[in-house]
Amino acid sequence: MRHALYLIPLFGSTVAMAAPEDAISEARLRADVEKLVSFGTRHTLSSQTDPKRGIGAARKWAEAEFRKSSAACNNCLEIVLPETIVSGDRVPVPTRLVNVVAIQRGTERPGEVVIVQGHIDSRVSDVLDATRDAPGANDDGSGTALVIEAARVLSKEKFPATIVYAALSGEEQGLLGGKLLADYAAQQGWTVKAVLNNDIVGGSRGSDGYRDDAHVRVLSEGPRADATDALRAQMRRYGGENDSSSRNISRWVAKLAERDSAGLAVRQIWRADRLGRGGDQLPFSDKGYPAVRFTVAVEDYEHQHQDLRTEGGVKFGDTVDEMDFPYLARVTRLNVRALAKLARSPMPPAPTVKGAVQPNTDIEWQPVPGAARYVLWQRRTDAPMWETRLLETAEVKATLPGVRADDWLFGVSAVAADGNESPIASAVPGGQFSPLSKP
Repeated sequence: MRHALYLIPLFGSTVAMAAPEDAISEARLRADVEKLVSFGTRHTLSSQTDPKRGIGAARKWAEAEFRKSSAACNNCLEIVLPETIVSGDRVPVPTRLVNVVAIQRGTERPGEVVIVQGHIDSRVSDVLDATRDAPGANDDGSGTALVIEAARVLSKEKFPATIVYAALSGEEQGLLGGKLLADYAAQQGWTVKAVLNNDIVGGSRGSDGYRDDAHVRVLSEGPRADATDALRAQMRRYGGENDSSSRNISRWVAKLAERDSAGLAVRQIWRADRLGRGGDQLPFSDKGYPAVRFTVAVEDYEHQHQDLRTEGGVKFGDTVDEMDFPYLARVTRLNVRALAKLARSPMPPAPTVKGAVQPNTDIEWQPVPGAARYVLWQRRTDAPMWETRLLETAEVKATLPGVRADDWLFGVSAVAADGNESPIASAVPGGQFSPLSKP
């Protein structure tokens, strides 16, 4: 594997350092998934007090792993355990729901937050069966192991913005842990730059035998979930259906992946989630936070949400032997690259465009903390990706002579002094990375 390098300025010179993603351990990822499986079931309604079996034991283990990483970085991680009591169709009796969260505070902009998360709970065929073995190796032991490994390697460095690592409970019972953390983010007043949800990220072969170990899917919403009727009307009229902050996170991750020959290529899926399915990124989108889902290129339906059994010679159940750990390591690699760059880059600005009934286009935005300069981008209205890097400027406005705004979409990214560049924010109704109203 070719290792990546990045350059750190030091008293007028530069020092080459190994990129954090090069420290990812496939062996640790496997050991973590095997440990999670060893709890028998991690169903949200399973035991919270048994020291060896159930969701309580699994949560305590995840907390201990975060604390080990924190001890190794001079207590750089703050461990919090947001909790609530939940009930509903999939929670027939009031139940304590707890997330396990490690916070690595930013050195310059601690209120600016990037979140990486996976869900620690598991299930079998009957979503209310809390007693039968539910290994949950790929769904979502893989995502939980990725989050814990990301904390291990990234906690060794410091970043201007905050990174939050989260093992969520209650996903299988209705995205309950995602909602709990989204609510917690709002209560803390965090400025959420991006949420990277990892759910089923450790397999490369489908139930029909089809295999794809070269891609990872990244799913993102188009029109914003928090849009009002008035804003949706503006999007229909002026554009914005394909330019939510979540969609621009997806574009940014896809371009980032292209620059790593040791990693995976991204297949962007322009849907909020898979057909008829859901994930813990959705409660964040509902609040107006930028959020995407990472998931395998091809799903294996016989080895998720299934009782352990063999029928007609076919083995069912979400077990470790059905996983692809080199693939999981590469998904982890992409997440760690993205987290490091997002935590080093400024927030994207919130640009607006003026160009009606005139031959020129005027674009402006407010200054962004941590930005040394800005980049103005352009693409055709029917183009999927940002095409043209128009100009770089230290100003917060630009005029494009002879460019008719009717024919183009525009966006702006923010660049830190060290060159780390944010995702692009589109100059369309609802293109900003902040919620449209107070969460």
